[in-house]
Amino acid sequence: MDFDHSLANYLDEDGIKAIQQLEKETGKQIMAYYAPPSPANLADDDLAKIRNLEKKLCVRLVAYNTH
Repeated sequence: MDFDHSLANYLDEDGIKAIQQLEKETGKQIMAYYAPPSPANLADDDLAKIRNLEKKLCVRLVAYNTH
């Protein structure tokens, strides 16, 4: 997996390589967070919008509070 450094500028090349190696060893994609995000409490209509978009795009979306 290629890293976009503009989104993960807190990781140096060694950190990226370590994550990529772990991905190879586990056969899983790994996400790195600088600080653990806080899951968002969503209103029912917002949750419905997210679920509809998930179905449309065939992805899983995660909503979290910004710092």
